[in-house]
Amino acid sequence: MSPVCPCCSDHKGDEPAIPLTTGDVRLAQAQELWSTARDKPVKLRMETSGLGSEPPMTIHQMFLATVQKYGDYPALRAKKDGMWVSLSYKEYYQHARAAAKSFLKLGLERFHGVGILGFNSPEWFIADVGCILAGGLATGIYTTNSPEACQYVAHNCEANVLVVENNKQLIKILQVVEQDQLPHLKAIVQYKGELEQKLPNVYTWAEFMKFGANVPDSELDVVIDSQKANECCTLIYTSGTTGNPKGVMLSHDNITWTASATGRMINLKMAEEELVSYLPLSHVAAQVQDMWICMRFAGITNFAEPDALKGSLANTLREVRPTSFLGVPRVWEKMQEAMKAIGAKSSVTKKKIADWAKGIGLQASYNAMNGDSSVPWGFTLANALVFKNVRKALGLDRCRTCFTGAAPITKDTLEYFMSLYIPLFEVYGMSESTGPHSISWAEGYRIMSCGKVLTGCKTKLDKPDTDGTGEICFWGRHVFMGYLNMPEKTEEALDTDGWLHSGDLGKHDEDDFLFITGRIKELIITAGGENVPPVPIEDALKEEVSIISNVMLVGDKKKFLSMLLTLKCNVDDNGDPTDELTPLAVEYCRQHGVIASKVSEIVNKKEPAIYKTIQEGIDRVNAKATSNAQRVQKWTIVQRDFSISGGELGETIVPKPFKLAVIKPLIKKPQLDPSELANCRPVSNLPFMSKILEIFVSAQLCFFLQKKRSL
Repeated sequence: MSPVCPCCSDHKGDEPAIPLTTGDVRLAQAQELWSTARDKPVKLRMETSGLGSEPPMTIHQMFLATVQKYGDYPALRAKKDGMWVSLSYKEYYQHARAAAKSFLKLGLERFHGVGILGFNSPEWFIADVGCILAGGLATGIYTTNSPEACQYVAHNCEANVLVVENNKQLIKILQVVEQDQLPHLKAIVQYKGELEQKLPNVYTWAEFMKFGANVPDSELDVVIDSQKANECCTLIYTSGTTGNPKGVMLSHDNITWTASATGRMINLKMAEEELVSYLPLSHVAAQVQDMWICMRFAGITNFAEPDALKGSLANTLREVRPTSFLGVPRVWEKMQEAMKAIGAKSSVTKKKIADWAKGIGLQASYNAMNGDSSVPWGFTLANALVFKNVRKALGLDRCRTCFTGAAPITKDTLEYFMSLYIPLFEVYGMSESTGPHSISWAEGYRIMSCGKVLTGCKTKLDKPDTDGTGEICFWGRHVFMGYLNMPEKTEEALDTDGWLHSGDLGKHDEDDFLFITGRIKELIITAGGENVPPVPIEDALKEEVSIISNVMLVGDKKKFLSMLLTLKCNVDDNGDPTDELTPLAVEYCRQHGVIASKVSEIVNKKEPAIYKTIQEGIDRVNAKATSNAQRVQKWTIVQRDFSISGGELGETIVPKPFKLAVIKPLIKKPQLDPSELANCRPVSNLPFMSKILEIFVSAQLCFFLQKKRSL
């Protein structure tokens, strides 16, 4: 048994990932590595050998190559009236062509946008790919955007068509249309449900898909054949937490090359991958994994229900049993918190047994990470009785790779899942690098590292200090074209040699694993002139004091450092923080002799016991500081937790509220409740039931008797 890959390895075949045969290389003449004009091509960062030298291809070339060989394989699956309905790759391609012809009929102009505003679905994919085939710029818009934010994106990409999910999203657009703020808009398409009111140039999905039926295939083929791999085809808008979002221009080659290189680096096989799509497709990470890597490797994309993060994701995972799963840190953290909350009610006996199992799981995971194939004594029993059942209950029993990305994740959360023998592989990158730049995978990962550079790309640490820490800079065919209509911002991001400057600080270890140490703009420069990276200090306190939700270190140009703290609280259906403490936070209070269920109760009373534990945690963090300037002198608790609506967090950090309902279905099976291992160190809390205890005791007794006979 391999301790590196804990999940089932069911295979449909063993064909390796191979270069696609895509026909002619289609490149436009270009003189520069960057562009801010929608119709201006760029030079590709081609290498002379290896993966970086492979022939460029357009989206259509990649799609058609998959369809020609795997056309009858399932591509997209979604639920309709409670039943899974599939589209094969051949049907997916035909739908995309039909959508492309309808876009042309509606008046989509070359290099103009098609904005897509809605939850993940086959229609989202078909609209996106159809737009690209028709020569437009596919543009995702966050569903949480205000009407004003939607207007900015749609106007900036000069959208000719907007595709919205339902009446709720349609109303946002109509508010903007009524103010005549979208001069390029020609039509709106609603892809779910019937229109509540018939309006000019507003179509249902069924009407839209038939609209271009009389457009000749030859007309569409002319548009497709004119596309070049080094031209823009997609826009990814940054979250815009400071100022207006920037439109990241991605070329055909950015997408097709990155999808191929990523899959080959982590050893994907053709027609084997299956995943669940639930994170916002307007974000580069979800789009590259769910759409493009799946298309390149003939995988299956299963669409979660719109209420995925409000309770249904767990059911979808158990039904689909994906082979890979991507979660932003907040998803993993919320899973961890929810499981711990239920596990807090476990009996003392179960907690002790959980400690035993998790200790074995954590050690086995560390062994695997370090290339040691040995496992602790008792691993086989723990795996059979606990880890396999936990993965099955979570729907991850076939999952070969569980990824985390888009934001930093704590060591506590990583070790939590390692103790369940479910390693989380960190991925690091940017919208500007078409998603991944460095990747961790089963054969190459280190805890708290974001892996190794994508094969065919390069990393440079600019202006390194004596410790080897410098700004992380990217080079490769994944580097974006530029920001749409923003030459100054583009020149800030790309230097004269074409390197993409991330703004992140990092360093390599002796094995070339990349570690992120902070962010240049986040550096606090004290009144004494010392540079202080805030993230390590903030993360250290969150690990020391488990009731703390968010930490913000302040002190730029000040004599000393201070902290703003928030406590863990429940969120409402909109993801906004409430005054109610989470069950784990309530339990934390109980353990310190405090009867409180609200944040306000602690803050208003300045509850001595809780304030004391926080100060003690800060003291422990201060004791590890490398200088006096890095010690925290003052702190206060903010009564309202950070949120998107409050402006403290960006869209990529918190996807939506992750409710306990996601975990509760896990306790249905009597032989295993994967929440009761929760309050035990080293990290996880998924319970044994009494039957497991009996088996374990019996196994220990048998081992003792055998040992006695041998003596």
